[in-house]
Amino acid sequence: MSLRSPLGRVLGLGAAKDGVSHWWTQRLSAVALVPLTLWFLLSLLRLEVGNAEAMRGWLAAPVNTVAALLLVLVWCVHSRLGLQVVVEDYVHRPGTKLVSLVLIDFAHVVAAAIGVLGILKIAFGVAT
Repeated sequence: MSLRSPLGRVLGLGAAKDGVSHWWTQRLSAVALVPLTLWFLLSLLRLEVGNAEAMRGWLAAPVNTVAALLLVLVWCVHSRLGLQVVVEDYVHRPGTKLVSLVLIDFAHVVAAAIGVLGILKIAFGVAT
């Protein structure tokens, strides 16, 4: 005896389809954000307050550059997934839902691009 519908058995799809990958990605990004955020906060506490040159020097270290890039990118992915769930659960008008999801995607791509560009400019000493 199976709890799946006949159509579900034929198509090989469960009720969630791609929901499991969304769930896993959100959980893994949350787990990744814990050490990245702790690293970032502890690093900032060790830096001299108000010293921009110290910040540039710190971010120029390859390990710090990569970790900062990971922090920005993982944060953007995690935030986008969380907002997508909120919109899908609480926005019921199809047109409004579609526009909201497109704006969320656009905003997160722009945020990621600005974050990555800013980190790379500081890390490689590009003048603004």
